[in-house]
Amino acid sequence: MAFEDLLEDPVIQKYLHELVGPTGMPVAAAPPDGEVTDEELAEEMGLELNDVRRALFILYENDLASYRRVRDEDSGWLTYLWTFHYENIPENLKEEMHRLLEGLEKRRAYESDHQFYLCEVDSIRFEFEEAMEFGFECPECGSPLESMENSRLVEAMEWRIDQLHDELNVEREEVEAEA
Repeated sequence: MAFEDLLEDPVIQKYLHELVGPTGMPVAAAPPDGEVTDEELAEEMGLELNDVRRALFILYENDLASYRRVRDEDSGWLTYLWTFHYENIPENLKEEMHRLLEGLEKRRAYESDHQFYLCEVDSIRFEFEEAMEFGFECPECGSPLESMENSRLVEAMEWRIDQLHDELNVEREEVEAEA
């Protein structure tokens, strides 16, 4: 898929924005064809060199850019020539979805396996054992802790987990076995 096609996708725009932030987004949103130096990017885009370098290294850490070093024969200075690899974005997003699914599975299990109590005054949630230690009174304000029903939260997580299973085309056992 061409850079232009990828960059029109709002999911990919959000992904890049989350990676590089608002100051790095001009670098991520306009990848040039071929090799380019960080200085050229900074000058062309009117950005601070440090912001460009930060964005490039974040893209590099996420396998979306690579560089090669060239040493100037006269000065001995190293020049970094950057190339963008946005063809890796779909695989990166898939890995992110797998991490999200794993995290949701663990959180759902935690929410299902524990009983919670809530201080309605301070909006602090306690596990049963903690609430019992405090005599079912909030340690902050002293008000009574009320039993908290979290089935709607668990149901919402189940719904999102099912969606991720469908999107990733994986069976529940496959993901739970990887966790």
